[in-house]
Amino acid sequence: MTFPKVASSSARNSVSLILASASPRRLQLLASINITPAHIIPPNIDETPHKGELPLDYAKRVATEKAHAVEGDFILAADTVVALGRRILPKGEDEATARECLKLLNNRRHKVITGVCVRKGDKSMTIAVTTLVQFGLIDIDVYIATKEWDGKAGAYAIQGAAAEFTKMIRGSYTNVVGLPVHETAKLLRK
Repeated sequence: MTFPKVASSSARNSVSLILASASPRRLQLLASINITPAHIIPPNIDETPHKGELPLDYAKRVATEKAHAVEGDFILAADTVVALGRRILPKGEDEATARECLKLLNNRRHKVITGVCVRKGDKSMTIAVTTLVQFGLIDIDVYIATKEWDGKAGAYAIQGAAAEFTKMIRGSYTNVVGLPVHETAKLLRK
């Protein structure tokens, strides 16, 4: 399958790419490699995990469903999940959920998995990238006060105050932010 060429680092991209995401972080990460989507269309899909669904399978499935839920010829969609073993942590939608996620992540290792799907017409390619993250002790009250957890997978934003309690990252940092830039650029170029 051939996709329109993505701009090199020295030129702006003029491809009519549609970003199927409401995430401002994904838009910023794409801009860092000189890709500006022609349109941003957040998909409206049910993101409820299926019973027994593993985090990697979930991330790939949801990214693919997002890409196919948006009208257009050239679509990029992604979904990021935070996982403790087989458990998919929810997004921080309210303070109680955020506190529960942070308690689970406190002084522990976890995985951040992003599924990325590129669709051109009726053909699509989907990948998943996994990054291992280890947190030290989290001052949960202090972090809750930042409100950075709002809407974030696993109730944290690595690029903000969560950096203070992040002991180790093994793998793609941009994956933890919300889009594995290196792997996404390669996928777009295929």
